[in-house]
Amino acid sequence: MMRFTETLPSLSSHQIASFTRLNMNKNNQVYSARPWLDFPTSKSLGSFGDANCMEQLLVHCANAIENNDATLAQQILWVLNNIAPPDGDSNQRLTCGFLRAIIARAAKSGTCKLLTAMANVHTNLAMNNHKFSIIELASFVDLTPWHRFGFTAANAAILEAVEGYSVVHIVDLSLTHCMQIPTLIDAIASRFEAAPLVKLTVAGPTEDFPPMLDLSYEELGSKLVNFSRSRNVVMEFRVIPSSASNGFSSLIEQLRMQHLIRAENGEALVINSHMMLHYIPDETLAVVPNTSSPQISIETCSSNSFLRSMFLEALRSLDPTIVILVDEDADFTSDNLVHRLRSAYNYLWIPFDTVDTFLPRGSKQRQWYEADICWKIENVIAHEGPKRVERLEPKSKWVQRMRNASFRGISFSEEAITEVKSMLDEHAAGWGLKREEEDVVLTWKGHNVVFATAWLTI
Repeated sequence: MMRFTETLPSLSSHQIASFTRLNMNKNNQVYSARPWLDFPTSKSLGSFGDANCMEQLLVHCANAIENNDATLAQQILWVLNNIAPPDGDSNQRLTCGFLRAIIARAAKSGTCKLLTAMANVHTNLAMNNHKFSIIELASFVDLTPWHRFGFTAANAAILEAVEGYSVVHIVDLSLTHCMQIPTLIDAIASRFEAAPLVKLTVAGPTEDFPPMLDLSYEELGSKLVNFSRSRNVVMEFRVIPSSASNGFSSLIEQLRMQHLIRAENGEALVINSHMMLHYIPDETLAVVPNTSSPQISIETCSSNSFLRSMFLEALRSLDPTIVILVDEDADFTSDNLVHRLRSAYNYLWIPFDTVDTFLPRGSKQRQWYEADICWKIENVIAHEGPKRVERLEPKSKWVQRMRNASFRGISFSEEAITEVKSMLDEHAAGWGLKREEEDVVLTWKGHNVVFATAWLTI
């Protein structure tokens, strides 16, 4: 499926109404979630089943809800409900995910009370996010290059940066709960004659972002320590309860306290961020001074202080050996619902399109995979304020933030590129790799998906 960004022709309320019949009683309330028998099917709607037309219908529906036009919103939703079944093709499943999110938004706002019945129906259809065992999560992550791309590129850069150090402190800010670390430990064991002591620090899980794990980080750490011992690598594991919602302030404070000791011991500090920094709020924030050190607060605002930039500046003050930043290359930060919807629709078609290449319909893994994507869609569309945590920024924005924080980008080695290409060969033919200056980008059918960047201090 190809996405297009040009402006599409608008559809008037008369055009929408000509395709629909509302099922209401005399009090103008929906009493059945089932359309009338002569309601047009996806076949009779013809071109309305085209992905670009479905996107345009979603845009019109979002506008109607924002304008509190319940009648028009419901008319469009009935059309979408008939052309986008949850078990359809990738375009239809994508649109169904957005349909659910729009209904959830309307139900939360209370501005379109007529949508209550539809909200109840789609709530019943929604899939709950699965809590993975470690074995399930490892298998799940290996399904596509979505995460493995970042793992492979990051591990290669980390190995080069820490060569010669006897102690390597890795701060792992990862959406996938340290699933990158076993492959890194394997590489350390095979690359170095005398493996360094590995200190692994993670920010304790205070939020439930999918994929979710069914065991505590203490249990996870014990398993990682045992795995490392089996590879003749000594590991120390520590969890610091810390939240993205306040810029990981507790983590930064703990690292700052250890900074002088690390410098005296000649210890390498690796900051490995894998799809986590976009959960730091992008709103304007303020610094609230403390008697011992500055603390980041989301309670007050200032016109020139941004929490993401503040976090990167705090990292820079720790003088890390290397910083790896991997994230999804899209922009979900707009305050305008329609802009966000368009951006999300033109990015999240990719995982729906790819899933058809490697998972059969009806499989549990496919349900888990698409449930994670639908969670993203609902968060981007149905929520506002602090509850809207899926705030992706494109690579260009993060690159500028890193440079402003006095980091300089470094290129990935030819060895790293070869390893990434070899990994991609294990997956479907649509995946690709391209270089953009020092950075590398994972693509699907030519569209940017995930970027990986490596940084040193200036």
